[in-house]
Amino acid sequence: MVTKVYKRQDARAPLIVQDETRKENHYMVYLSTFVAVCGSFSFGTGVGYSSPSEAGIKKDLNLTIAQYSLFGSILTFGAMIGAVTSGPMADFFGRKGAMRISSFFCIGGWLAIYLAQGPVPLDTGRFATGYGMGVFSYVVPVFIAEISPKQLRGLLTAANQLLIIAGVSFSFIIGTLLHWRTMAMAGLIPCVVLLVGLTFIPESPRWLV
Repeated sequence: MVTKVYKRQDARAPLIVQDETRKENHYMVYLSTFVAVCGSFSFGTGVGYSSPSEAGIKKDLNLTIAQYSLFGSILTFGAMIGAVTSGPMADFFGRKGAMRISSFFCIGGWLAIYLAQGPVPLDTGRFATGYGMGVFSYVVPVFIAEISPKQLRGLLTAANQLLIIAGVSFSFIIGTLLHWRTMAMAGLIPCVVLLVGLTFIPESPRWLV
């Protein structure tokens, strides 16, 4: 236990810092970071999805090369719009609110891809997933940076990039084993975990202020 005493005018205010308390507080920081980086993992799975699923989707839905190229690239257009709107969204709804909205977009997008019987619902789902990814690209690292103590901030914010790459790798690995529709359902998992986890973690204190 370390005790510091500050003198202000004639008042003495003890500031007691206990290592045990700090460790307990860090538990919630780690939990909040884990929940948030599920969005980063979802980002990675979306980026990595189109390559291993190409042959299966083109065969099952009879897509031309041009149609599949649109499917692969429309993700980036959704992500651009998501990135542009992510700042105002995070300021208005809060960091948790923005992640929740993004999760709904990603879940809807993956479901549309899973149920698609033609290029239109396929592209719509891909665009919606891209929009959610664009929001995640901003709000996840901001949320982690705002909730992290300075001695952990660098480590925890790095988890954002780590989980993006892990998500890409995950898509390529399961793409060799699973049908493309099953892959789309697998992409739902981190979004659902994030959506549920948001109910158990606090909002960013900086946004609340």
